[in-house]
Amino acid sequence: MNNYQQEQLDTLNLIRRHLRGNVAEGIAALQEKLAAYLRFRKEVDRFLEAHFSHICTESCYKSRRSACCTRDGVLTFFADAVINVLESSADELEALHRALTAAHTGSKCIYLGTGGCLWRIKPLVCAMFLCDQAEEKVFSGKASLNDSWQGFKEREKSFRWPDQPVLFDDIESVFMADGCSSPLMYLHNSPGLLRVKQMAHETSRKNNFFTE
Repeated sequence: MNNYQQEQLDTLNLIRRHLRGNVAEGIAALQEKLAAYLRFRKEVDRFLEAHFSHICTESCYKSRRSACCTRDGVLTFFADAVINVLESSADELEALHRALTAAHTGSKCIYLGTGGCLWRIKPLVCAMFLCDQAEEKVFSGKASLNDSWQGFKEREKSFRWPDQPVLFDDIESVFMADGCSSPLMYLHNSPGLLRVKQMAHETSRKNNFFTE
């Protein structure tokens, strides 16, 4: 088991253990935001299925040329894992556990099974990844489709980019308040994202000062 597998496995086990042992009232308080996020993900999935599935499946998945899926593992946020655990069946979670504890050659993403991604709600970075070649094929001469995709990318920020209160930050905070800790809690651990939060706080404070 490599370091990536261990880190992912520890986080998966932590989340499952915590949700089994608690009513998770804090998570219940996030259900409205979570519902909005899941609606967003369904819209993205429908868009990609309609316009990119035929390209991406042939060009990357079957040929194993994907710039994302051929990596040892992908960047997953703690909130990605929480949302996936909440939405997955016991069998699906056991499949993740088996993948993380199996020997891995590094020739493809640890989460890529014979039927595709093992996550029910795949990491946001995966859902929003399109290579330049695929974008060129689909968006060339179709400005309205490109505009739709850019709209999705802007909406993505409202869930993950912490220049404002965001769902991913809220989920981390709920688990941290219960004493949980994971290296995947990037909204509270990443120096870059912490700077974004600090800058947003300072801007808000200045704006409030000038409006008082």
